[in-house]
Amino acid sequence: MSSLGGSSLTGKVALVSGGGTGIGAAIAERFAAEGARVAVVGRRPQPLQEVAARCGAKAVVADLTDSSQAAAAVAETVAEFGGLDIVVANAGGHGFASVADTDDAAWQASLNVNLTTAFTTVRAALGQLVERRGSVVVISSLAGVFAGPNVAGYTVGKHALIGLTKSLARDYGVHGVRVNTLCPGWVRTPMADEEMDEYARHASVSSREEAYARVTANVPLRRAAEPAEMAAIVRFLASDEASYITGATIIADGGAHIVDLPTIAFDAMAP
Repeated sequence: MSSLGGSSLTGKVALVSGGGTGIGAAIAERFAAEGARVAVVGRRPQPLQEVAARCGAKAVVADLTDSSQAAAAVAETVAEFGGLDIVVANAGGHGFASVADTDDAAWQASLNVNLTTAFTTVRAALGQLVERRGSVVVISSLAGVFAGPNVAGYTVGKHALIGLTKSLARDYGVHGVRVNTLCPGWVRTPMADEEMDEYARHASVSSREEAYARVTANVPLRRAAEPAEMAAIVRFLASDEASYITGATIIADGGAHIVDLPTIAFDAMAP
C-alpha cells in the first residue's frame, strides 16, 4: 500500500491502449504525473507522439487487433521499462448501425476493435501481471450495460468486455491480479464531439454545446464528463488504494443509469 503523501503509482509501469486521444490520453497524462512510466499504444503515430511529448510517455505504434502486434507492444514496453504492472485496455470504436444494417465485415471490425484489442493486450501481458501482481482496467461504456439505438456492434462488444473482465478476475485473482471495468457515459472526447456534430446536423441543433446539453438533459448531473474525470477513476482502480476491488463494473455516467425512463415525463411536474 502507498504511504501517506505519496502515490502508489510511483515507479509502476503502465500500458495504455488507445492512448493517443480522449480518455486514453488523459489516463496516460494522469499516470505519468503521479510517477508511473507509461507506454501509449495505438495505430496512429502522430497523436501517440503528441501525448508522449506532453507527459514523457513512450509511444508504441501497434494494431492491437493483431495478436502478434499486441505481444510485440507488450514486449517493447517491458524492454523499455523493465516490467509491466498496469494495463489499461481503452482502445475502441466502430459498430454504429442496427443489426440489419451491419454486414459481416462491419460486425467483425466492431468486435475486433472493441473486444479483441483488450483480449490480445491483456493476454500478452498476463505473464508480467502475474509476476508483479499487477492490475488491469478495461474501459467499456454505458453501452456495456444498456443498448443505444443503432449501435449493435458497439453494444455487443462493450457488453462482452464486462464478461472478459469477470473471467480474468476469476481466473487470475489467485495470482494477485486485479481486473475491473469502467463504464463511462458521455465524455467530451474527439469521438463524442463527432457524434455531437452528427446529432446537431440531424436534429436542427445550432452547436456542439447545445447537442451535449440535449443528450445530457435527463442525466442527473446535467453534463458530460471531462476525460480527466475518467482518468481519476482509472488511477484509483489501478492503484494499491483499490487493492481489494476486482471483478467490479464501475459506472461513471453522471447518474444516467439510475433514471427511470417511464417517469421522465413527470419531471415537468416537479416543483
